[in-house]
Formats: sequence, C-alpha cells, structure tokens
Amino acid sequence: MNKWELLHSEQLIKDKWCDVRKNSYKKNDGSVIEPFYIYGFPDYATALAITKRGTVIVERIYRPGIDEIILELPGGCVDPTDTMLETAIERELLEETGYRFEQIEYLGKISPNPNTNTNVMHMFLATGGEEDPSAVRDTEEEVEVLELEWDQFIDDFKSQKFVQSMQTSTILYALMKLNKLIVY
Repeated sequence: MNKWELLHSEQLIKDKWCDVRKNSYKKNDGSVIEPFYIYGFPDYATALAITKRGTVIVERIYRPGIDEIILELPGGCVDPTDTMLETAIERELLEETGYRFEQIEYLGKISPNPNTNTNVMHMFLATGGEEDPSAVRDTEEEVEVLELEWDQFIDDFKSQKFVQSMQTSTILYALMKLNKLIVY
C-alpha cells in the first residue's frame, strides 16, 4: 500500500474557517481520481467537564447545519495562539462555561472524516471544575450552560440527545477512563 500521488490541486475557498481544495490523484493501480475534494478545518478540542460537586457541564446550542437546538460538550477550535492543546481546552472551557478545572487529562484524538477532512478532534476529561466569577464569557455563540446530575447526563447520552459524533466519542473515551462505560 502506497499513498496516492497528488497530480494537481486547485484552491477553491480559503478563509479563517474553511479551506476547500479540488485535487486530482493517481491511485496505486494507475487510475486517476478527479475531482477529489479536500476540506481543511481547524483542529478542535472538547472535554467531558465535571465539577467539584460531580455534576457534568453541558451546553444547549443551536446548530444551523441540522437546524436544531442540541446538547453538546464544551469545546471549540484550537487557535494558532494556543501554546499547547491543554491551553486550548482550558481557554475554551473558561470562555464558554466560565469554569476552571483542577485537572485536565488528554484522552486522544479522532478524525471527523479522514477521507476528506484535514482536522482532528482532541478529546479531554476535565475534573474539579469551579465557576470563576471573573471569567469573561465568549458571546459570539449563543450558549446556554447547564450542570447535569450524573444520572441525567447518562440518560441524555443513552437517549441520543448528544448528536455531534466526535463529542459522543469523547464521552465514550471519558467513560472508559472513569471506569463507567455504559453497557446496554
């Protein structure tokens, strides 16, 4: 197995949030595949965030792509100014929820679609959260921050109220780390 040979690449869109290229590849058998679109997005970071009281911090947010208000974990883009991945998730947690955490543990990374997307989601488990009254919240997105009791969080997860696939992976990896993986 060898990588495909890139024959041609044409930039279609490039801005802060999206980089779309129309590529042409020569496969290992000599055949050419074109057009083949590559979608570049920033890397993301998300966390299952647990407070000192043992509640789970989630967000209710409107998502235009599916035109629904859904539950999500806090997180967002890894900015070029973030010196480490932990810095990115600490910043996102503070901006979105107003909470700081005693411990943040890296759980790994996953790809939303390794066939066409260039970005990855970095997954974290944040524990020992406490609200910081001096935190400056990001108002760009309209986010309702909720604290769910553990049983309610698990019920919401089981009933598929979390639909963002990379975040459901984060939940599963965090549950494994906490030795609380749910078995149906």
